[in-house]
Amino acid sequence: MIGQIIGLIVVGLIIGALARLITPGKQHMSIVATLALGVVGAFIGGTIGGLLNDNTSPFELNVLGFIFAVVAAVLLVGIAERLSSGRSRAVR
Repeated sequence: MIGQIIGLIVVGLIIGALARLITPGKQHMSIVATLALGVVGAFIGGTIGGLLNDNTSPFELNVLGFIFAVVAAVLLVGIAERLSSGRSRAVR
């Protein structure tokens, strides 16, 4: 199980990088924040993929889970970017 969690974190880092590439426009987020959102997206995608494949382990990422993870990470990057740009406009 520890190996699955470490693998999911590594895949999450890749998913975070993909999400940043897919998200349109210039992001003003740090790489660490983007990668963290990728890991969160990987957990979300793994959970959804596991539920749809009747798999009891949310830490086992399959093809369907990977697709959901990328979509979740893109949405998270977009939401985080929108929230951070709203804050920067309020400060100005």
